[in-house]
Amino acid sequence: MTETWHEELRAKGYRVTPQRQLVLEAVTALGHATPEDICSKVQQTARGVNISTVYRTLELLEELGLVTHTHLSHGAPTYHLAADANHVHLVCRGCGEIVEAPPGLVQGMVDGLRDGLGFDTDVHHLTIFGRCRNCR
Repeated sequence: MTETWHEELRAKGYRVTPQRQLVLEAVTALGHATPEDICSKVQQTARGVNISTVYRTLELLEELGLVTHTHLSHGAPTYHLAADANHVHLVCRGCGEIVEAPPGLVQGMVDGLRDGLGFDTDVHHLTIFGRCRNCR
């Protein structure tokens, strides 16, 4: 993964900076994380990196297809590796638990939207809110 994103940055004329590497490593380590979570993780190693640097870096990494984001609440977006984005997010309104479900579980809905409305669904950004087994 590291060599791939290094090559991709260089091929598009971007340098591999320590800040970019730290942000990508933080996203990798945290799984699903807000920019603030990522910034806190980065600052454990590099105290001088601020939140605006993290936002700019996340924007660039998303443009390059290395990370993606979704909205799991009304707050800040949550970022994760694009390579790990093949799932639907299930968010419990009771306890806040986030479960990753395979996209095949919503295939009927995806097919219905496409066939009935001509709408292609991007399940990589799909978040479904409800109540988990424990909170029901």
